[in-house]
Amino acid sequence: MRTAQREAPDLGHLYRETRERLASLVCSLDDAALNAWVPACPRWSVRDVVCHLVANMEDAAAGVLTIPPSDEDTAAQVARYKGRDLAEILRTWAALAPPLERAIAEFGVWPAVIDIASHEQDIRGALGRPGARDTAAIWHGADWLLTGLRTPVPLRVEVEEAEFRAGPGGDTGLGLATSRFEAFRWRMGRRSRAQLAALDWSGDPAPVLDHLAIFGPASREIIE
Repeated sequence: MRTAQREAPDLGHLYRETRERLASLVCSLDDAALNAWVPACPRWSVRDVVCHLVANMEDAAAGVLTIPPSDEDTAAQVARYKGRDLAEILRTWAALAPPLERAIAEFGVWPAVIDIASHEQDIRGALGRPGARDTAAIWHGADWLLTGLRTPVPLRVEVEEAEFRAGPGGDTGLGLATSRFEAFRWRMGRRSRAQLAALDWSGDPAPVLDHLAIFGPASREIIE
C-alpha cells in the first residue's frame, strides 16, 4: 500500500462526527421523507435505518450486539422502535453514545465507524441529498476497507494520493482507477455487478468482480 499520510484517526471522534451530522440531517424530516425507501437497504425506510443505528448502540451498551447482526437481529432492532417519536429516538442515541464512542476509540472498533458512515450515505442517497463524501470517516474507512481487499489475481487500486495492491504477488496488469468514496461504497456492497464492471479498469475485471464487495454486490443498481 502506498498512501498519503494523515494522522491516525480517533475512531470515537469519527463516529460522533458522523452521528451528529446524520441526526441533524434527519431530525427535521417530514413523515414522507422518513418513510422513504432506501435503495441500498431494500427492506428499510430512512426511519428504519436510524432505528438500526440507535439499536446497535443500545445492544452494544447491553453487551448483546452481534457482529455482524443477522437479518433477524436487525429486524428485531427496527421493530423495537416502531411507533416511537423520532426526537425521542435521537435523544436516546445521544445519551447512549458518549461512553460507547470512548470505547470505539480505545479499542479501535472500525466496524462501528464503517457502519454509520455507510448508512449516512444510504440515507443521503434515498433523500437525494448527497454530501459528506470527503469526510475523515470516508477517507480513513476506504483505506481500511481497501487494505482488507483480497482477490484471486493481482489487482492495483488507485484512489486520491494512494495506491493499494491486492491478490497474489507478481504482475499487477489489472488496475482500477477510482475514488475513496466509490471504493467505500463498492466495498460495502452498494454497487451492482454491472456497476462494478463499468468502473475504470485497465483490463478485464471478470476475475475480481465477485471479490470486491464485503456485502454484495447489490442486487440492483444504486445511483447516488
